[in-house]
Amino acid sequence: MQLIGLSDIAKLLAGAPAPGGSPIEGLLSFTPLIIMFVIFYFLLIRPQQKRQKEIRDMLANLKKGDKVITTGGLYGTIVGLNDSYVQLRIADQVKVKVSRNAIAGFQNEAGNNGEGSTSE
Repeated sequence: MQLIGLSDIAKLLAGAPAPGGSPIEGLLSFTPLIIMFVIFYFLLIRPQQKRQKEIRDMLANLKKGDKVITTGGLYGTIVGLNDSYVQLRIADQVKVKVSRNAIAGFQNEAGNNGEGSTSE
């Protein structure tokens, strides 16, 4: 009677090839995992990295006079800039300070000009 050791059980559970088996069989067992990683990379990771780069570039290139929308939904025109905040004019004689990270995009990218949804 032959005893089975813990290392033998671990090899069986890990899907390691049996002694004398082909190493290609072991590699083929990882193929679905590799394919799943490639799919996740192209469908989830890469587009997210691209979007983060676009946002970072947009925030770095803000300038006075740009019409922007904040993540809170405020539409305004930039009248002052700093490294950490942006000062927006949202109405006549009304200015607010918001974090640069609170800028969601430019108004024309948002699809309207702040006066309701009109198509041009």
